[in-house]
Amino acid sequence: MRVDQFDFDLPEELIALRPAEPRDSARLLVVRPDGAIEHARLSDLPRLLEPRDTLVLNDSRVIPARLTGRRLGRGAEAKIEVLLCRRLAPDRFLALARPARKLSPGDRLALGETIEAKVRGRGEAGAVEVGFALSGAALDQAIAAEGETPLPPYIAGRRKADAKDRADYQTVYARVDGSVAAPTAGLHFTPSLFDALAARGVGRENLTLHVGPGTFLPVSADDTAGHKMHPEWASLDEAAAARLNAARAAGGRIAAVGTTSLRTLESAADESGRIAAFAGETEIFITPGYRFRTAEVLLTNFHLPRSTLFMLVSAFSGLETMRAAYAEAIRERYRFYSYGDACLLFRRP
Repeated sequence: MRVDQFDFDLPEELIALRPAEPRDSARLLVVRPDGAIEHARLSDLPRLLEPRDTLVLNDSRVIPARLTGRRLGRGAEAKIEVLLCRRLAPDRFLALARPARKLSPGDRLALGETIEAKVRGRGEAGAVEVGFALSGAALDQAIAAEGETPLPPYIAGRRKADAKDRADYQTVYARVDGSVAAPTAGLHFTPSLFDALAARGVGRENLTLHVGPGTFLPVSADDTAGHKMHPEWASLDEAAAARLNAARAAGGRIAAVGTTSLRTLESAADESGRIAAFAGETEIFITPGYRFRTAEVLLTNFHLPRSTLFMLVSAFSGLETMRAAYAEAIRERYRFYSYGDACLLFRRP
């Protein structure tokens, strides 16, 4: 499909720079299978779901993956910013560097006050492989002390990350370190909202997908066929898969919280829709025409134009339906992107 079909204009003032407080007070645009639209709040989610439905949440935790420092040697020291993207080993990460042209294999780096590293090689799309003097838990502690929350470019370009972002840019149920971007649909949940959902009879299961920086990149190809997804590591355990299959067999629906949860479920399912345990990298790229096998409901934030995420929601609810829904959200001054409001989408039959 032509990528320009997924373009739209968004007024810059609708890009949220801070989340709603409390989290579940964010607005919710409900899009029914026939395209009908309802305006609600996240706190209304219990009445919008049915008993026996099951929420599926991505429990990946955002690491403070942005490190600043300098390149050592080779004449004058150069200031360097490194964004850790994917862990390759206890002491190695694939990373994006800025400015990347100043780094070559063998270069030594001093990041923050305590972290020593070395460029070991180059990866795809300008990434570099960085090896650290520390390893495992000791490296994790150093990154936590020295690193900065890696806010999305459309926020970071307008303000610096601060101490508040350490909590704001993390779901309340985050458990497994590894993401460099939050699974943002989950940012809206609070303990009281989970209590209300449980009282309604809505179940809850976790999976993990470590979100990479590619989630913010618009598709640069003219046609979706020319785009290659960045691989991301995901897992779903056998017990959770079995419970999800049992819930669907009993007549319940799966409500995926975020595109990362939905992509993991689709990666774990066979052609019949049966979900199995999964652990590995996924590069699944979902565009209109895709036949979904798992979730019937999707809770998701508003996405960037020309992004793989807007393509996914257009596959889920229909391109024209989503174009109309986004136009309605813009008219009604919904807040967009990571810290913004959300959509509740019911899959087209």
